[in-house]
Amino acid sequence: MAKAKTQFICSNCGYTSARYLGRCPNCGQWNTLIEEKIVPEAVVNRKARISFDGRVAKPKKISEISGNELPRTRTGLRELNRVLGGGIVPGSLILIGGDPGIGKSTLMLQVSGQLAENGGSVLYVSGEESDNQIKLRADRLGVGSDSFIVYPETDMEQIKSIVQQIEPDYLVIDSVQTMQEPDLQSPIGSVAQIREVTANLMQIAKTNAITVFIVGHVTKDGSIAGPKILEHMVDTVLYFEGDANYKYRILRTVKNRFGSTNELGIFEMRDHGLREVANPSEIFLEERLAGATGSAITASMEGSRPILVEVQALVAPTVFGNAQRVTTGVDRNRVSQILAVLEKHANLLLQNQDAHVRITGGVKIDEPAADLAIALAVASSYHEKATNASDVFLGEVGLGGEVRSISLIEDRLKEIAKLGFKRAIVSKNNLAGIDLPKGLQVIGVSTLEEALKLGLDLNRASKQKGFADL
Repeated sequence: MAKAKTQFICSNCGYTSARYLGRCPNCGQWNTLIEEKIVPEAVVNRKARISFDGRVAKPKKISEISGNELPRTRTGLRELNRVLGGGIVPGSLILIGGDPGIGKSTLMLQVSGQLAENGGSVLYVSGEESDNQIKLRADRLGVGSDSFIVYPETDMEQIKSIVQQIEPDYLVIDSVQTMQEPDLQSPIGSVAQIREVTANLMQIAKTNAITVFIVGHVTKDGSIAGPKILEHMVDTVLYFEGDANYKYRILRTVKNRFGSTNELGIFEMRDHGLREVANPSEIFLEERLAGATGSAITASMEGSRPILVEVQALVAPTVFGNAQRVTTGVDRNRVSQILAVLEKHANLLLQNQDAHVRITGGVKIDEPAADLAIALAVASSYHEKATNASDVFLGEVGLGGEVRSISLIEDRLKEIAKLGFKRAIVSKNNLAGIDLPKGLQVIGVSTLEEALKLGLDLNRASKQKGFADL
């Protein structure tokens, strides 16, 4: 009997090799090539894009195609609607990833119940739980409707048959790693299985206008398990983040063909399900200690929403070897640059100091608008002098010590004023031609030195405590 032919597929990028390689030549990752059996094309039942009622896709002139905005269905969670770009687009393929136990199944069960109550039919396919387990959680969440159908199954042929019979408006797959295509010899959860299952789900969604939600597990490094092509095939990729030991969850968009990729939704996990947080700024700032050193407030834009967050810094003498730079929620290289600017242009001796910088509340900031707040937090911890509790700092810090302008300054200032802050220190270049909100003092600075003197009042502190003048 002839030995079955095999090939090696990279679980990260989908690269195929005839022999094993320790490092993928396409993406450069180590130990990602997995052995798979080669399945002849005749074995895999590949079909063209044919809908359940027999309609076949045909080529059309682009001038003949309707360019109207796609209608969207809104869920009962406004935070989810925001992340999706305004609601659910019919026929879209949405992938939701997250750590085990973070609440992905709870989110999908809650959303499915809301869609069923609003007149849509939902088929919830679970490969990990029995129908009794799903019913227990549904009772706890208050979910129940005749239009909500639960189907515990992993065989894609059976699932496609049921979908064709029921023709639901929404299909939920929990999770894609547990589904299998029976024609393939590969084990469940393998690269080939995940790729083929996702291809079948994409065909169901695009040919029958059925919205498909796919729940996916994540790897140790936080990326969705399976080949990278899985994320390329879907329309939207959402990450459900947070710490299972804390009650707040963050839903973040990393890909969206129908909206912005910068939106963010905040939820609070409770006994009866997820509750959306309408004003996350108050949540992130409620535990800030009055008069604490190493703390500064900034306003970060998450899509169309400004969110005020606290930047914390701790500077302490290093004990062994080189000074450490530890960051949470902000890029470590960015922090290292700001520390170098502080040492060069603000006379802070940081080369023998460990620096720990974090963004509270689990928020991740990747925009330069937080540079000034990071610099103020570090300087505050270094000088052991607190910033004013009613101050907010906005600006990009250049390598020459200058404070540069940032985008959407008016939206940020409105949110700052709404939450009761009294003063905002921003780049002087941001003040030209903008409407300043009432009750908020906005001060423009050109250099980091000016911002430190204003934010920490170091001129007076240097005379009282012997600090060196900047």
